[in-house]
Amino acid sequence: MTKTSIHNNTFTLLPTGTMFWEEQEILFIADVHLGKVAHFRKHGSAVPQEAILKNFELLDEAISCCDPKEVCFLGDLFHSALNIEWLYFEKWVDAQAAQITLVTGNHDIINPERFEQLGIKMFDERVIDTFLLTHIPEEREGYFNFCGHIHPGVRLKGLGRQVMKLPCFFKKENQLILPAFGEFTGNYILEPEAGDEVFVVTPEEVILVE
Repeated sequence: MTKTSIHNNTFTLLPTGTMFWEEQEILFIADVHLGKVAHFRKHGSAVPQEAILKNFELLDEAISCCDPKEVCFLGDLFHSALNIEWLYFEKWVDAQAAQITLVTGNHDIINPERFEQLGIKMFDERVIDTFLLTHIPEEREGYFNFCGHIHPGVRLKGLGRQVMKLPCFFKKENQLILPAFGEFTGNYILEPEAGDEVFVVTPEEVILVE
């Protein structure tokens, strides 16, 4: 794990691709895209049934490491319309001790009443102190923005011309874009500019790329 300080608050970047706000005890997760596996299977893609459960196992792993009071999804929690994965999600939510919140994304088209019936609080955007929580990246004067949507990744070159593409936390002066959490989501390669910080996510650790 790697810690970064923003506006005098401490945020821990975790190998699960999630971020824990120490002072508020909030775990942030972006772009899970639940339902995508079932969507692919419905349309004939050879994705194993076990992949449906994998995201929920990974969610449990992410939450267990920090015992948050709140789990905040930064949009695209579900990939599309209702399918069999909603039933798994209902059971997963029922087992959680933390408050579940959702900042809605462009893929979140399921009727909000479904989420509200599970006790999930929903927001189009959310402001906590000097932090702006959105799905799509947004610049707003006086605020630091946490968001998702982009599925950020970075291309690393090694000896022997090896090239690796890895997910990352992408930090700009007033913004931090979280990596996509879900399986089968892919990465969009970003090119850092002067002053940007790139935190590469590996299965074991999060590494600041110099």
